[in-house]
Amino acid sequence: MNTALSVARDVTDDALLNGRVRLRQPKTGYRAAIDPVLLAAAVRASGSARVLDAGCGTGAATFCLAARLPLVDVSGLERQPELAALAQEGVALNNLSARARIVQGDLMALPDLICAYPFDIVMTNPPYADGGTVSPDAQVAAAHHESDADLGQWIAACVGLLKPKGRLVLIHRADRLSEILSCLKLRCGDIRITPLFPKPGEPARRVIVDAGLDRKTGDTLHPGLVLHGPDGAFTPKAQAILRDGLPLAA
Repeated sequence: MNTALSVARDVTDDALLNGRVRLRQPKTGYRAAIDPVLLAAAVRASGSARVLDAGCGTGAATFCLAARLPLVDVSGLERQPELAALAQEGVALNNLSARARIVQGDLMALPDLICAYPFDIVMTNPPYADGGTVSPDAQVAAAHHESDADLGQWIAACVGLLKPKGRLVLIHRADRLSEILSCLKLRCGDIRITPLFPKPGEPARRVIVDAGLDRKTGDTLHPGLVLHGPDGAFTPKAQAILRDGLPLAA
């Protein structure tokens, strides 16, 4: 699916959701995996809800959500100019200029286009690493490693962009779940947790957390999703989400 332009610019045009979504991304460095697709599948939105993808990278979650929910209005915020530029090209590739836009800017120093009004939903795939070895690739390091904003600050900034009763949906490491819940408890309730299991019988490595601003309902732990069977292939339920664009059932 690569175009001559993509090859010349050292980027590739790739497909998600069995070809329903086109994604332009670097050949090397930061490249989207399945996490943003799962994140988009976890978002429950109705009508023309306004959704922000905070730290959108090249737009994988943004475009997957727009493909599944044809009425939502979605904005992507990305700090790295190179990735934001590719995501903006993706808006055109996916014919979304009427209801999607990419804003280059920092979640910790919000551009006017983002902070001017609240969102019904903020979805986010924050940097996962808070220590350890930093990738030598600057683009990967910026996408994966906490720098001037730790996880608590990232979550607080996202919650601050929600309208009353809005929802924050995030995907992150399972071993940081207690930290995530601690960050959310002051302002959010009705927290719905969905574990993502690599294979049957293995501990979850990722979790999806869906929290409601100013809600008082207690937490819910859902059965979760097993991603791979014993043979390493995606399970039928995972395939239905990753290829067919079905929502992640709660």
